[in-house]
Amino acid sequence: MVFLFCSDPLVPRQPDSAFASEADAARVLGLDIGLIDFEALVAGDSRAAVRRVPEAQGRSAVYRGWMLRPSVYADLHGALAARGVRLVNDPDAYAHGHHLPGWYPALEGHTPRSVWLPVEGEVAIDDVMRLLRPFGDGPVLLKDFVKSRKHEWAEACFIPSASDRAAVERVVRRFVELQGSDLEGGLVFREFVELAPAGRHPKSGMPLARESRIFFFDGEPIASLRYWEEVEYEVETAPLAELRALAARVRSRFFTVDVAELRHGGWTVIEVGDGQVSGLPDHADRRAFYHSLAARLGAGP
Repeated sequence: MVFLFCSDPLVPRQPDSAFASEADAARVLGLDIGLIDFEALVAGDSRAAVRRVPEAQGRSAVYRGWMLRPSVYADLHGALAARGVRLVNDPDAYAHGHHLPGWYPALEGHTPRSVWLPVEGEVAIDDVMRLLRPFGDGPVLLKDFVKSRKHEWAEACFIPSASDRAAVERVVRRFVELQGSDLEGGLVFREFVELAPAGRHPKSGMPLARESRIFFFDGEPIASLRYWEEVEYEVETAPLAELRALAARVRSRFFTVDVAELRHGGWTVIEVGDGQVSGLPDHADRRAFYHSLAARLGAGP
């Protein structure tokens, strides 16, 4: 088993500073690490991107790095396979966990109602308004297939009324402008639900909820972490039996489920993500995380 981190663009034999603490934790536990050249990978040279990963027939690997478009992940998966290294999630599993239209049908009813519109080129507001009819006058949140602009809450995320064409167009146009070439897949509109408040973000002012991130491997939770760094709060996640039942519906070996408490009781799934590109909060115990992950992989110290 090898854990693969993005390399530092300026010092390619070292992990990128964003992943250095995770790489250090893995090393301390005696786990093998390798480096991926992210710049070469996204430039289309997947063979060069994996040149520092030793060839080892039949070896499993976990990527811990920057988010990748599914097509780029497929390139990485193929380049590693050519060296005898197999990522824990195949390209179909990655796309399923990474894009909301992949995982949403599996968790529908346990996550806010959502609709989406693939986008190639200009966004037609008439198409958007037709898509939003089921929400009536209710508020909705906007994101793409992967991420929102939640820190630009009022200008590029929250729409107070799904029937207010002017407000919809204003937020959609601003969101598309801010995302630019990073817009992934298309537009997703999600029903706004009231969550148990945890305060407001000290910089952006966006409302924060009592939210947690749970990492799953082969259907079992390996870490449950407070999502927000900016405020202190206790989290009460869904009962473990219910979480396991939901996890069984996700077609992936390694993924995250972000859950939040509802204002009037209960909980809801906010997001699902591929575990290889889901971030660890700063307060997370990295050594404990890698110990648990390695143990599930049968590579524990």
